[in-house]
Amino acid sequence: MSSIPISQEGYVLMKKELDQLKKARPEVSEAIRLAREEGDLRENGGYHAARERQGMMEARISFIESRMANYNVIDMAKLGGEKVSFGSTVELEDVETNERKRYVVLGPDETGFCKGSVSVLSPVGQAILGKTVGDEVIIMVPRGRVEYEIISIEFHGPAITLPAE
Repeated sequence: MSSIPISQEGYVLMKKELDQLKKARPEVSEAIRLAREEGDLRENGGYHAARERQGMMEARISFIESRMANYNVIDMAKLGGEKVSFGSTVELEDVETNERKRYVVLGPDETGFCKGSVSVLSPVGQAILGKTVGDEVIIMVPRGRVEYEIISIEFHGPAITLPAE
């Protein structure tokens, strides 16, 4: 697998999620044990729910662990430039409707932590990467092809605020 860009803050949040999931393992195992003691497993809703939770939790742990080795952790405070890249805040204007949108371009595993972000791997991210102010791009969206003009490109440093501990 190739390198996966992620901000320092996004990496911290992914690591925190991984740690929380691992700490929850004994609790889920205990829920399975207690549900198993209730008898007939075929019609034991608590048992099946606990097993499903365990399966989803283990899948998420495996997913995060497999990606962490491929993360390219980036200090967003050191980013800048004239072109759209990871860490940039981009303002786009729909050429037809003049509607404007702002996006922060982030890695695919951290967009859920930042409202108004778009993944570098998404159709929007792929269309705008490497572009400069004034460039026009065509992006396929659910309503069809939309043409946008890049209005501004800025670099503001970290886009994700880490919660206080």
